[in-house]
Amino acid sequence: MPDIVVYGTGGFGREVMFLIEDINKVENTWNVLGFLDDNAEIHRKIINGYPVLGGFDWIISHSKSRQIHVALGIGNPKTKEMLAKKLENLSSNIFFPSLIHPSVIISEHVELGKGNIICAGNILTCNIKLKDFVTINLSCTIGHDVVIEDFVTILPGCNISGNVHIKKRVEIGTNTAIIQGLEIGENTIIGAGATVVKSLPSNCTAVGTPAKPIKFHS
Repeated sequence: MPDIVVYGTGGFGREVMFLIEDINKVENTWNVLGFLDDNAEIHRKIINGYPVLGGFDWIISHSKSRQIHVALGIGNPKTKEMLAKKLENLSSNIFFPSLIHPSVIISEHVELGKGNIICAGNILTCNIKLKDFVTINLSCTIGHDVVIEDFVTILPGCNISGNVHIKKRVEIGTNTAIIQGLEIGENTIIGAGATVVKSLPSNCTAVGTPAKPIKFHS
């Protein structure tokens, strides 16, 4: 079995470990080594039954001699991108599997990049494209012909209708609904409970029903 570590011990990192456990209950797929975290104060501690092996130095050392699969237990899109790029440039022995919870309903006509994490209870219909390092948290629906670009994070309970295009580093808040045919610009944050009925520009925070930009950021 391939070795895997979860990078991050925060709430989402622990949820990713739970996802891997559920995959292994159905089919023994992963040899779980433990967590990685850059907080040296928790190194060598046990969290939910798994050791915190170390941080970036640990993977520098261990990826020299063997293959390591890494799941990024990080929700923030920009932090996720920064860490993924550091790891990608480090070693050809580091791999980023896409992890899909056994309860997910997903068409065979879904195209997956690397490093995607799809949590329990999601439904992905047909002709969807997820690029790299997309996080889809609990109980979302993704409609036909949706394109989701790199480093997007979708929080629990979101409903995304068909033909939506979500660009890089977007964060979509809990219980957001996006109607069909829209585009969400890169780096945009959509607040929890929003209803998106018009396309949103890049680099904004949008909230409300209907969702409107309330501020812009770099």
